[in-house]
Order: sequence, then C-alpha cells, then structure tokens
Amino acid sequence: MEAFVLSFFIIFLAEMGDKSQLMSLAFATRYRAATVLVAITLATLLLNAGSVIVGATIAMALPTDLIQVAAGVVFLGFAAWTIRGDGSEDGDPDHGRRSGGRALLAIGTAFFLAEFGDKTMLAAMTLATTEEPVGVWLGSTSGMVAANAVAIAIGSAIGTRLPERWIQLLAAGAFTIFGVVLVAQGLGLP
Repeated sequence: MEAFVLSFFIIFLAEMGDKSQLMSLAFATRYRAATVLVAITLATLLLNAGSVIVGATIAMALPTDLIQVAAGVVFLGFAAWTIRGDGSEDGDPDHGRRSGGRALLAIGTAFFLAEFGDKTMLAAMTLATTEEPVGVWLGSTSGMVAANAVAIAIGSAIGTRLPERWIQLLAAGAFTIFGVVLVAQGLGLP
C-alpha cells in the first residue's frame, strides 16, 4: 500500500501541467470523455507495466529519440486530421465528438507515444527500483489517470460550449505544438 500511495502522489503531481494532460484536454474536446478516459487508462496501464518491469529488473534505459520523433509525426498527423475534419454534421448533440474502436486506438496510441520516455515514465521506473512493483504500477497508473481525468473533464465541458470550428483550430494548434516539440526533442534540438 505504501508503494501505491507514494507512486500515486508522485506521478499525479508530476503529470499536472504536462503535455499529455494538455493533450487529454484537447482529445476531450473532439471525442467523448469516456472514450478518452478508457484509452488513456489502457495506454497508461501498458506503459507503466513496462516502466515497472524495466525498473524492477534494472535494465538499461531504452533509447527514446526515435520514439519521440515518431510521436511528433503522429501528432502532426492528428493536427492535419483535425483541420480536415472527420465528416461530423452540424447540430450533432455531441458536437462532433466521437467514440468507438478507431478513436480508442488513435487516442491510446498517441498518449502512449507521448508518454514514452517522459518524466512520469522515468519516475515510475525509478520508483520500481526501490518499491514494491505492483504497488508502483497501480499507483503510478492511478495517479496519471486521475491527473488526466481533470483535463478530460475540462476539455469535455469546453467541447460542448465552443463552436466546432474553434475546437478544430484549437485542437489542431495543440497537436501541432506537441508534434513539433516531440520531433525537436527526438532530434536533440533545443
């Protein structure tokens, strides 16, 4: 239980204001809140399981440069897709927000790639070197999901109050910024 509580609070605090929290907010303006939360939870469970396994076995750190560049390209693709639109109709009671398998996969993949090599992944890995691994896994996952749930709630509320075109432009701008930052980080640019 100690590992769970410690991991929860460390990861929750580390995630506040992080790019993935802002990404969760942006996704929640385009997709149903439940879809975003499920996708982020699944991606986080998988990512933190890997972090804990690596940390618990004290393996060498995985190179993340290529992963960051790939994640950046994915975000730039999301920006283009957002600007293009997805054929949603005006007057849609969900304001164009979608759910389903494709949305779940897209959000989960983007979140996983954005978090791969991030400070929260490295924190979970480090915690697993000294704390009980299952507690670290569940605590770090819960902390990350809780922090992103706050952003999802805000994004969902914004998504029902703004015109769809504004949401498209704001989300596309956020995805473009995330994409450029990740590509630059992956290439070692300042």
